[in-house]
Amino acid sequence: FPSVEQVDDPALQGKPVIIGGLSERGVVSTASYEARRFGVHSAMPMFQALRLCPEAVVIRPRMELYAAISRDIRAMMEEMTPAVEPLSLDEAFLDLGGTARLHGAPPAVILARLVRRMRDELGITGSIGLSHNKFLAKIASDLDKPHGFSVIGQADTDAFLRDKPVSLVWGVGATSRAALEQAGIHTFADLLRWDRSDLHARFGSMGERLWTLARGQDKRRVSPH
Repeated sequence: FPSVEQVDDPALQGKPVIIGGLSERGVVSTASYEARRFGVHSAMPMFQALRLCPEAVVIRPRMELYAAISRDIRAMMEEMTPAVEPLSLDEAFLDLGGTARLHGAPPAVILARLVRRMRDELGITGSIGLSHNKFLAKIASDLDKPHGFSVIGQADTDAFLRDKPVSLVWGVGATSRAALEQAGIHTFADLLRWDRSDLHARFGSMGERLWTLARGQDKRRVSPH
């Protein structure tokens, strides 16, 4: 959202921008990377955000504009593959398996073209995560924001995950993390020392999921619906 506002008003380029309620009783919807460097984040009370970053420009959300830009980006994605699963206005999974022959290039090149087209036609940048399943692609997309392109190859998965914190897993919030830490589980390497049955007995369905993800496995398909 801040990126769209910065494109719409070039005077905002490079400035800390906060999208949210205009009053001090409002809440931060999201913030530009310039504002995030001060510690501003989504769902933070506006008065707290302005204490951290008093020079920030606060803008009321313009959802119709953001949705229009999102549709333009989605159309670009659908030219690459029909298997596009939107997560939100600014995030989506794409399955590029089998598209190399169609586009005459491997997925990494196709994705680089997408980001360049977004920049040239819309003025919007993006971060790409490329991997062999959804779990790892999502992690990769967060590694080098705001303009990153990260790849986690299948052969590199075990080494990549081993020392990473289990908080990388979707759904592992403060409560779940505390329960895991109480069991001595801080990293994926810690998870690998647990038997599947023991994880399930202690954490239920979350334990089963963690056992699978610790091995870099995720069988969820990209679903356009």
